[in-house]
Amino acid sequence: MRSPRTLLRALPLVELGGLLLVALACLVFQLRLPGRFPSEADYRTVADWLRAEARPGDAVLLFPWWTEKARLYLPPELPVYGYLGSDQDDLSAHPRVWVLGQPELPRADVSGFQAAFLPRRTAVGAPRRAGNLELTLYENGRYRPRRFVASEAYAKARVYLESEDGTRQDCPFDGQVHRCPGPPHLYVAPEWREIHYEPRHCLWMHPPGGKQRLVAEFDGVPAGTELRLEGGIIFEYAFPRAPHLSTTHFGVEDAASHEQLLEISQPPGLEGVLKASRVLPMGDPRTVKVWVQADNPDTRQVCLDVFALGDGATVSREGT
Repeated sequence: MRSPRTLLRALPLVELGGLLLVALACLVFQLRLPGRFPSEADYRTVADWLRAEARPGDAVLLFPWWTEKARLYLPPELPVYGYLGSDQDDLSAHPRVWVLGQPELPRADVSGFQAAFLPRRTAVGAPRRAGNLELTLYENGRYRPRRFVASEAYAKARVYLESEDGTRQDCPFDGQVHRCPGPPHLYVAPEWREIHYEPRHCLWMHPPGGKQRLVAEFDGVPAGTELRLEGGIIFEYAFPRAPHLSTTHFGVEDAASHEQLLEISQPPGLEGVLKASRVLPMGDPRTVKVWVQADNPDTRQVCLDVFALGDGATVSREGT
């Protein structure tokens, strides 16, 4: 039987052996890793397939979401989605979705992706392989046709600052943005912004402060649709909970009846894209007021959009 002193002398050798095993495993991993990456020829093959077969309205979803290199090769007219949480995105603006996958990559959670992505979607044909790339087309059962999109109709909107007593200050349209009196951030225009890692093409609408509201008024919102409001505070500005920060409110109001159709309140510290929706009854098209307000506008940078969704998948009642 070995003495404790002998075992202590052997301990450094055991540790060295463990380190060598770890180093060998890392070396094997690094040597095998390049073989799991796609080549430029693989990307070009997939791009050729998409150019030949993609239809207007299609989209591409990257799996895993961080395989961003594919964007360099794909046809520019195809929207490409890949961000933290994109596996669960409804992609409801697109009737068909091409999944461009790299399932052999380390930490590519195929079962987790399928659990999030597959519900209400049907594969069209078998997956195709180009080296380490896998391309599969899906019919998107979560598709909802857009019959109105505020960020697309913004040029025809009437934009103004509205006080509690109803008085207004117009925000004239200069051909690109509706610019309001006051600080340079008071304007309305569609922009690409990030809300909790998700890129969004949405209307920039920074609250003016106090009880005053920034309002964008739209005509012709169709009846018999699902009216949906989506938005939130951009980048890292939603996260802080400092005492001086105030809750941000944004919503949609019927301009004729002043009925509050939708409203979202985002307190400091609440992150992400917030959503509210309701079904509009049949009738004539409406004029609606899309508005935003915060008592203290400091770091309350809001980007939002409003949709009127036609029949497609089951109407969602989230946020109502």
